[in-house]
Amino acid sequence: MSNELVLITGATGHLGFRTLRAALEHGYHVRAAVRSEQKATNLRSNPVLQNTRGYSNLTFTIVPDFLVPNAFDEAARDVNSIVHVASPLVTKAPASASDLETHFIQPAVRGTLAIFESARKTSTVRRIVVTSSVIALQPLSAFASPDPTIYTAENRLPEIEGPITNPGAAYAASKIAALNRAEAWLDAEKPPFDVIHIHPSFIFGRDDLAASTADFQTGTNRIPLNVVLGSGGDAMPNNFNSVDDTAEIHVRALDPAIQGGQSFIVSNSGMDGMRFDDAKEIVARRFPEAVKNGDLPNNGSNPSVVSKFDASKTEKTFGIKFASYEDVVVSVVGHYLELLEKERKEEKN
Repeated sequence: MSNELVLITGATGHLGFRTLRAALEHGYHVRAAVRSEQKATNLRSNPVLQNTRGYSNLTFTIVPDFLVPNAFDEAARDVNSIVHVASPLVTKAPASASDLETHFIQPAVRGTLAIFESARKTSTVRRIVVTSSVIALQPLSAFASPDPTIYTAENRLPEIEGPITNPGAAYAASKIAALNRAEAWLDAEKPPFDVIHIHPSFIFGRDDLAASTADFQTGTNRIPLNVVLGSGGDAMPNNFNSVDDTAEIHVRALDPAIQGGQSFIVSNSGMDGMRFDDAKEIVARRFPEAVKNGDLPNNGSNPSVVSKFDASKTEKTFGIKFASYEDVVVSVVGHYLELLEKERKEEKN
C-alpha cells in the first residue's frame, strides 16, 4: 500500500481532516486538495497532523475553485484513488435564502462530477469514495415525526424541487441531487473506475481543527455539547456516528477487496433507545467535577425523533463495531473542557 497515492478533498473540515489522518495512518501517500496555500499552511502546522504516523507522505495541491472546468485535472494526475469529502455545510449557510442553491446544490453536484471527469482522464484512478449522507436516503419528513420505515443504503429519493427557502432543506437537496446525478453519470459513462458512496448521519467526536470553545458551534458537535451546556436545539432524528468510525470506513473502502458500486450507511440504528438528552446522564457520571463547578450546567435539552437505519451491512463488510453515544459524548465534552482550560490559562497570562 506504500506506493498508493490518494487524493483527498475536504481536508480542512472535521471529517475530511480525520480521514486525511486515517489514510496516512494506513500507509497511503496522500495528496490533499485545498483552495489556497494558506489553507495548506494551516494544515501543515496542525500539531495533531504533524504527529500522525505517515505525515511525511503528505503533499498538497491547490485547487482554488472546484467548479471551474477541469478543476481537478492536475490534482488527479497519477493518483490511484480519490476520497471526495468536500461538500457545503449547513453551519456555513449564506444569510440570503436566494443564494441557497448556489451555495449547496451546485457545488455538491458539480464538484462530484468534476472529480469524475478528471479521474476519467487519468489511466491510474481505480476507485473514488464519495461522502454522501443518510439525508440522501431518508425523506425530510422523518425529521418532524417518527417514521416506521427502516432505511437501508439502497434507498433512493427523488430530487427536491425548488424554491428552497431554508438551509436544512437545501443541504438535503444537495445530497440527494449529488447522489442521483453521480449514479446517473456512472451508468451513462461507464468509466474505468468504480465508486463507493458513504452515508453518515450526524458526525460527533473530537475535532482537532477546533482552536477554541467557540468553534464547537460551527459543526455538529454542538448537538450533544449544547445539551450539557444548558441550551439545546430543535427536534432531530436520533442518529449519530463517530468521526473516527466514518473516517476509518472511508479509508477501508479504498481496498480493492471491497466491491465497488456500493453504498454504506454509517450510523446507529435509531432503534437502540438513544436520545440526545442522554448526554446529561453520561456527563454527570463521567465529568462530575465539571458539573459540580458549573462548567457543564448539564440542564439543556435537544428533543429526539426516532429515525431507523439498517447499517449492519457496513459493520459486516468493514469488520467494525460502531462507537457508542457515550463514546462520542465523552470525546466531544472532554475536548471542550481541554480548550476551556486552555482559554482560561491564556486569559491569566
